Amino acid sequence: MPSCPPRRPVMSSTTAAAFRLGQRVHAAGDPRRLGTVRYLGPVEGHGGVWVGVDWDDGAGGRHDGSLAGRRYFVAVGECSATFARPTALSGGISLPDALRLRYRVQDFTKEEQDEMYVFSTSQKRVSVEFVGTDKVQEKLNNFNELASASVSYMGVSSIGAPNELNSLVPNLKLLDLTGNLFSQWQDIFSLCQALASLEVLNLTNNTMENDVVETPMLENIRILVLNNCGVTWELVEKIKVSFSCISELHLMSNRLNMIMTLDGKFVQGFNTLRLLNLEDNHIDSWDEIVKLSYLRSLEQLHLNKNRLKHVKYPSNLSPDGPIDDAAAVPFENLQVLLLGSNDIDDFSSVDSLNLFPSLRAF
Repeated sequence: MPSCPPRRPVMSSTTAAAFRLGQRVHAAGDPRRLGTVRYLGPVEGHGGVWVGVDWDDGAGGRHDGSLAGRRYFVAVGECSATFARPTALSGGISLPDALRLRYRVQDFTKEEQDEMYVFSTSQKRVSVEFVGTDKVQEKLNNFNELASASVSYMGVSSIGAPNELNSLVPNLKLLDLTGNLFSQWQDIFSLCQALASLEVLNLTNNTMENDVVETPMLENIRILVLNNCGVTWELVEKIKVSFSCISELHLMSNRLNMIMTLDGKFVQGFNTLRLLNLEDNHIDSWDEIVKLSYLRSLEQLHLNKNRLKHVKYPSNLSPDGPIDDAAAVPFENLQVLLLGSNDIDDFSSVDSLNLFPSLRAF
């Protein structure tokens, strides 16, 4: 009896109706070229329906969202946008399909395996033979044993059916989703709920919307990486209720310049947070950093590549301290403070570092 062909991922439809404003997409055939849908509809002088895309890196862009004197949308850069046919874009694949593509050799057809080759030292093509894969494949077929997975830049846009994901990788502890097409927090919350064993989630280079409505408790997540996700501190304040047990929060390259708390004073919560990474942002006032001074468990604060001009240890006298604990000591457990590549050049800032009660490295 002939075997069934391997399951291949179902790509999103390439009609204009398959896309929505704000949706993350990638260029068809190039999952590393990422962009955001900013316009759907006709373009004057050109037949049919077009999708206006603002590309992340601006590469290949032709305009700023206007064409022939008419503005259709506002792009981030002067030449970061294009109009594309729906068939030239991809809305992505599901996470289960991406996992199967990445980790199951048997999902390659015989023809695909035959086409795989490397170059020898004499620059001749040598076919790759899948030798000894039976034992490896036997283990990979049982995704129950998969504890760490990376599907970076694979065009993942959805988690698929939650029951399917949970049954496929029930023991997954670390998931790297760098450079995919997620944008809505509800999808991330559903992902974390479906994977009860998940502890480390990397969402680097997924542009997230400020769309938090419900905040489910996700006590399984210990490390959350949101580098270059376009997040603001207002968003952090919203999601901290869900990620109340994290020990590490990475917020590099988000152009943060202010730490906006609900009351305008000190950041509260994050009772288990040991490491906060704010490197490569736009913070230029030490007053913003002082808002972090009463995070009781904070041991490491990474502030490299910001725009800070001075450092001053805050007084622990009222009204500087939290209202509910006048005896609290600012940065009481901070051991590591990284300040490289800032604009600090005064001796008083250097002297101030001696006042941090637990500091041992800077």
